[in-house]
Amino acid sequence: MSLYGVLRSGVSGMNAQSNKLGTVAENIQNSSTNGYKRASTEFSSLILPSSEGNYNSGSVTSRVRYTIADQGPIAYTTSASDLAISGNGFFVVSDPSGSPYLTRAGNFVKDGRTGNLVNASGFTLMGYKLGAGAVNPSLNSLDGVEPVNMASFAMQATGSTKGTFKGNLPDGAPVVVLPAVSKQSSLQVYDKVGNPIKIDISLSKISDTQWSISVANGTSADPLTGTTTMTLTFDADGQLTGPSVLNFGIPGGEPFALDMAGMTQLAGEYNVTGEANGNAPSAVKDVEFAADGTVYAVYEDGTRVGAYRIPLANVSSPDNLSPRAGNVYETTAASGGYQVGFPETSGFGSIASGALEGSNVDIGTELTAMIEAQTSYTANSKVFQTGSELLDVLMNLKR
Repeated sequence: MSLYGVLRSGVSGMNAQSNKLGTVAENIQNSSTNGYKRASTEFSSLILPSSEGNYNSGSVTSRVRYTIADQGPIAYTTSASDLAISGNGFFVVSDPSGSPYLTRAGNFVKDGRTGNLVNASGFTLMGYKLGAGAVNPSLNSLDGVEPVNMASFAMQATGSTKGTFKGNLPDGAPVVVLPAVSKQSSLQVYDKVGNPIKIDISLSKISDTQWSISVANGTSADPLTGTTTMTLTFDADGQLTGPSVLNFGIPGGEPFALDMAGMTQLAGEYNVTGEANGNAPSAVKDVEFAADGTVYAVYEDGTRVGAYRIPLANVSSPDNLSPRAGNVYETTAASGGYQVGFPETSGFGSIASGALEGSNVDIGTELTAMIEAQTSYTANSKVFQTGSELLDVLMNLKR
């Protein structure tokens, strides 16, 4: 082995240990970064051909490896929009240009300008907007995802479409002749824009086993449309037989079905209750994030509506993802392409609201690695220094 080979070996060793010190420094400075994954340096030898009595020194090469697949510790917070993944998968986020990335950093907050949920690095959380139909993610693509926008949770009103009217009609009530009314009740429903409408319900006992039911608009002169009267028939045991659903239209609203299957005719007092779906305009009071990725808007009236569903993406080899600035990752040929699904489904973890996944860096391990790299670097510098001194001796032989 020549003296130049000694110098080359020393330089190679110092460069390799410099890379190790670099990853150690990066790990230590990101030990408190949410979702950060530890980097480590692996070494391999480069052997040069040698002949008998003549050794050719090689070198050492280094490669950085990331422990992206390793779970970090989960710490709980007071913010519902802080999200942590327990198990496999990554959040899908996008940069301002719309390019998709993967991340485990779930410290999301509402952007005051756009209303989107963004993390500390400015990346926007992506999800599927929930509509009338079911959401089925594409297995190997991110088609259909869009920013999870909190500003879209505006005031809402829901028109009434169905209701129930149940209870007991007294068996001993006297029979009357229409249009006389035996009992009267009411039900509140809502039109399409949330205006309340009172529905007057008149009940008349027209025979020992039959009651005539009629409905009318008790709020305005606008008549109800469709069928507004029907007859309820009871058997000898006081149980309802025959049709029990009255279908009519609400002015300015939707077709409405009033189900009276819960009515009976038994001894006792008149005791009926009614309820209907729909609601008046209501503002969003809170936002909830479920373990299956569903984002719920909770309104002031207590209504809980699914607005988005957050998918998770994974790859075949997470440790081969390519890290980018902002604690995000890009896919590579070695990592494999996207595999998209929902939390709590096969192969994917769950989402915890009010929690953050911490860095998987252990400070004690990093300090030990730093001392090892420092010692090895110093030893390699001694090799270089010794080779340099011997080279000086060789150069001085000609004097």
